[in-house]
Amino acid sequence: MIFRSNLLRKLIVGLLSSSLLLGAQVSFAQNTTNKQTKQSTQQAVKKKVAPKKQKQVRTSTTRAKSKKVQGERRPSFAAAMGLRGNRDDLNLKSSVALIVDRQTHEVLFEKNAHAALPIASITKLMTSLVVLEAQQPLDETIVIEQADVNAYPGRTRSRVLKGAKMTREQALILALMSSENRAAYALGRNYPGGIPAFIDAMNAKAQLLGMTQSKFADPTGLSSENVSSPEDLTRLVEATYQHKVIREFSTRPDYNIMIGKRLQKFVNTNRLVRTSDMDIGLQKTGYISAAGRCLVMQAKVVGRDVVMVFLDSVGTQSRFADAVRVRKWLEENPSLDALRKL
Repeated sequence: MIFRSNLLRKLIVGLLSSSLLLGAQVSFAQNTTNKQTKQSTQQAVKKKVAPKKQKQVRTSTTRAKSKKVQGERRPSFAAAMGLRGNRDDLNLKSSVALIVDRQTHEVLFEKNAHAALPIASITKLMTSLVVLEAQQPLDETIVIEQADVNAYPGRTRSRVLKGAKMTREQALILALMSSENRAAYALGRNYPGGIPAFIDAMNAKAQLLGMTQSKFADPTGLSSENVSSPEDLTRLVEATYQHKVIREFSTRPDYNIMIGKRLQKFVNTNRLVRTSDMDIGLQKTGYISAAGRCLVMQAKVVGRDVVMVFLDSVGTQSRFADAVRVRKWLEENPSLDALRKL
C-alpha cells in the first residue's frame, strides 16, 4: 500500500510538472505571437503612412505641371482675335503676312495685313534707329547695370551679366543680331533722359514715319504694349534699311565678345542668315507669347527687292519656312500683278 501511494504521488507530481511546463510554453508562445503581431501592426502602420507622403508629393508635382501647361497655352493676340488658322493661297503658317516690292511699294501678297499686333523684338529695329539718329558715339563704353537685369525679371535668360562692359556698337550688334534684351535696354537707359525719353523718341519717330498704327512702350519688345501693323513695319524696314550699320549688324551670322573674363559667342536668331539660304539685306526676328513668332526682312528674289513681314507664326521654324515658301512663289511667278499700292 505504501509502495502504491508513493507511486501514485510521483505520477501526480509528474503530471502537474508537465502541465506547468506546457502552460509556460503556451504562455511563451502567446507572448511571442503577441509581440510579433504588435511589430507587424507597427510595420503595417508605417507602410500605410509612407504611401500618403508619396501621394502628397505626386499631387504637388502634378499641380505645378498643370500651371506650366496653362501658361504655355495662353493664346497670342492674333489667336484671340480669330486670325490664326485662316487659310491662304500660299498655305502660310503665319497668321499675318505682307509682301511688298520695296522699289515700287506694290503689295504682292497680303494676309490680315491691317491687323495691329504685338511685335516682340522687331521693336529693336526702332531702338537701333533712335540710337543712331541721336548720333551717340558708337565707341563709348556702356556698362550693364542692375536696372538692365531687373527690367523684366524671369522673362528672359541672358549671358550678358551685371557689370559687363561693351561699346555702344557692340550692344547694337547683340541687340540686332542675337536679340539680346539687356543690351537693348542698356542702349535706351544710356540715352539722354533715360528710358522715358527714349520711349518718347521711339513714338515720335514712328509718327514721323507715318506708322499710325504703332506704339512703343520699351526698347526690348518684351512688353506686349509694343504694337504695329504689317504696313507700318514695311515703313520701319525702309527707314532702317537706309543705315548701313543696321543692315550689317542685323545680318551677321555670329559675333564673339568678351563678357567679363570669358569669350562668348552669340549667333543670329534667323537661321536663314546663318545658313545663307537667301540674299537678305536686313532682318529682325521676335517672340513673346502675346506676339507669337515674328519675322521682318528685306531680301532680293530673282532680282526683285522685297520686304517680307510675318507675324504670329505657329511653330519655332515656321516663319522661316514661310519666307522660303514666298521666295519659291516669287521665283515661279516673276511677273506678278500688284494687288494694291501702299
